[in-house]
Amino acid sequence: RVAARCAASGLIKTGSGNELSFSLAIAMVYKRYVQIGRVVYIAFGPHAGKLVAIVDVIDQNRALVDGPCTGVRRQAMPFKCMQLTDFRIQIPHSVRNKFVKAAWEKEKINEKWEASRWAKKIEARAKRAKMSDFDRHKVMKAKKKRRSMRNGKHLAGQKKLKHVQRGPKCLTLTATRS
Repeated sequence: RVAARCAASGLIKTGSGNELSFSLAIAMVYKRYVQIGRVVYIAFGPHAGKLVAIVDVIDQNRALVDGPCTGVRRQAMPFKCMQLTDFRIQIPHSVRNKFVKAAWEKEKINEKWEASRWAKKIEARAKRAKMSDFDRHKVMKAKKKRRSMRNGKHLAGQKKLKHVQRGPKCLTLTATRS
C-alpha cells in the first residue's frame, strides 16, 4: 500500500525484493536558464528593446552582457531589466567580442528573433502606438466590414425578417428563408 501511495504521489519505487527505496520524479518546469550564451531581451533602460548575450555571470543580481550585432557595448547589467529568450549561442565564459559576434552570426540570432512571435508582437504594438486618429478610424471601419461579412455568412441559412406590419393590436412578421 505504501508503494501504491508513493507511485500516485510522484515517488517511483527502485530496487527489488523487500527493500523499499524511492526516488522523487521531478518534471522540469523552466526551459530558459540564466547561462553563458543565453540571448536576452532588454526590457527597460537605455538599451531597451535590444538583444544581448550573457557573456559571464558576475553575481546573483548582475551579468556581463555583450550585444555585438545590436550596438550594445560590453557592460554589467542587472537581471531585473533582462528577459530571457529561447535562443542561446555556444560560447565559453568571458570570451572576446569578435567570438561573440561570430557565434551570433553563425546561429543567425537576428533572423530567428525577427521570425519569433515575441518580436512580431512588439512590432505590432509599436505600429499601433504610432497610429493617428484617422488610421484608428479606418481600422475600426475595416473591422466593422469584416464582422458584418462574417456574420452575414454565418446567418445565411437562417430566417431573416423581410417585412414588419403593425396592426391595431398585434404585430405581424413575415419571414423569408434565404
